[in-house]
Amino acid sequence: MDLRRLTERIEGISQQYARAIGVDRDDTWFLLKLQEEVGELTQAFLMNTGRARTKGFDAAELDERFRAELADVLCHVLLMARHHGVDLAAEVERKWLSWE
Repeated sequence: MDLRRLTERIEGISQQYARAIGVDRDDTWFLLKLQEEVGELTQAFLMNTGRARTKGFDAAELDERFRAELADVLCHVLLMARHHGVDLAAEVERKWLSWE
């Protein structure tokens, strides 16, 4: 998967979302939206691991929600990086892969 191409596809979807609900995607929005998604991931994780009530979802639904929230967090990290001009592939290479 090409990270830059994926990011551009996600950007287009995010722009559509922002237009549909009338939100200005400024610096604060990118950070707060990421925080919101991390909160949803936390809730899904707690439910999926039996540490919070399941709200009637079965095991398969809980797992699906957890996986979906991981995807949301990834997408919002990519969006925030793009917004701030950060080349995440280069940063991962510098910060993580330099240890190989």
